[in-house]
Amino acid sequence: MKNKEKVYREILFQVMEKNNKTLTQSELSKKLKVSLSTVNHALSFLKEMNSIKVNPRNFNAIDAKKILFYWASIRNLKKEIVCSTRIEKPIKEIESEMPDSIVYGAYSAFKFKFKDVPADYSEIYIYGNDLDRFKMNNKNPNLFIIKKDCEDLYGKTTTIAQTFVDLWNMKEWYAKDFLTALEDKIGKFLE
Repeated sequence: MKNKEKVYREILFQVMEKNNKTLTQSELSKKLKVSLSTVNHALSFLKEMNSIKVNPRNFNAIDAKKILFYWASIRNLKKEIVCSTRIEKPIKEIESEMPDSIVYGAYSAFKFKFKDVPADYSEIYIYGNDLDRFKMNNKNPNLFIIKKDCEDLYGKTTTIAQTFVDLWNMKEWYAKDFLTALEDKIGKFLE
């Protein structure tokens, strides 16, 4: 994940999951371990589209929906998949056998976060760096491993915003069902 995307993820996490719309560049820089110039550069796009209001000591997120859709449009998830494989087991069983070091994304993140799914799914997307655990094969993949960029800052599932952005970039037909259901659940944050 690009550093500016980490900035967008943190802003949206604060707005959508912590109900905090006021942030500082300094706190973002420290938490994400990126330079102030990287944070400033990421914010310049948001300022231009009037989704944040910059004050002398901080900034306010004034349009989370714009930030979310902008991030979704620039994300290239396919490029971040480091490996894929097929595991001949039911999805629920595969999910239950994942190592503790991974973070669930996309469909699994939706399921674990909201205890529900709008459609059946047959692929698992996880964030992890322990590739040795998975036996690679050339079959039609059902497990996709995306490079993990941080040490569990947000728990065992991706943030709500990152789940949305990843679903936005999925190719499976049922991604739209998940995306629509997620939009319904997060609508209040996007107003």
